[in-house]
Amino acid sequence: MSKYKLTWKDLTLSDFKVYLFSLFKAFVPKKKIGSLNELEEFIQTKSAWVAQVTLYGYLKTRMGTRYVLHFENDKFMSSVNLAKWNIYSVALQDLTFFTFSYLKTNLNYNDIEKAEEIFLKILDDEISNKMPFEIIKEAKKNFSERSQKINWENYYKDHPFNLSALSLYKWAPIADNLKTLDRKIVLNSVILKWDTVKKEFKERVKF
Repeated sequence: MSKYKLTWKDLTLSDFKVYLFSLFKAFVPKKKIGSLNELEEFIQTKSAWVAQVTLYGYLKTRMGTRYVLHFENDKFMSSVNLAKWNIYSVALQDLTFFTFSYLKTNLNYNDIEKAEEIFLKILDDEISNKMPFEIIKEAKKNFSERSQKINWENYYKDHPFNLSALSLYKWAPIADNLKTLDRKIVLNSVILKWDTVKKEFKERVKF
């Protein structure tokens, strides 16, 4: 686990910038999503935002004023990094399935095999950001298995983000007895963030 070690500086410059940039972009008119490249960017950035904001938000809420002190603990930071990548990998799957399901049902887009192409490209690009190979491998396997069972016509309206919500609950480095108490709040926090992403996607998509 130590090879995935993070520092406070890493979090500030690499992870929190996703959140801060999203706040800045909230005041900038959003361009339409009209191409696969733009869809890929949307899937990647929004998945990263949801994964990071919900994870760090939960940790900060649970730990209170001691939150920053834990960033000096190497073991804790390894756990945070591991959680971040695992949650992100599931978020990517959920959002990829959601967007292509929505496109197929509402905009008559039938080139569904592009979903896997985009998903795999995003994962391959994350290698340069030190996403652990084991997590990438597992994500590819899970995506393939899920894609074989998915109902593309209904997925986007049938609790499409449940697995990424459960992923936060599973991977957040919080004691199990505390997480049990927080289960409903944790799951709802993720779904609320996804509601924002869903609304934005429906407003911006122009295929």
